[in-house]
Amino acid sequence: PAARGEPRQRRGSRITAYKHLGLYVYRKNFLLKLAQMKPTPLEKIEGLEQLRILENGYRIKVVETECDSIGVDTPRDLERVKALLQKQ
Repeated sequence: PAARGEPRQRRGSRITAYKHLGLYVYRKNFLLKLAQMKPTPLEKIEGLEQLRILENGYRIKVVETECDSIGVDTPRDLERVKALLQKQ
């Protein structure tokens, strides 16, 4: 983890870092409220809609897991996951 504009950690430094698995689950009523909320200043800067939720006084639950995950961000990633699932 690093703050933008800050130098990266030196090699060999011991820090605890976590992998982010973004699984967001909302109830219908909350999604209707969220759709009515205007983007907030911090959300606009960072490009993270979760900040709109936090800046409007709501909480986000975070859990830690030992499970690993595979990111699916590109068509190539999707094909890789499909191939893995077919092997199972």
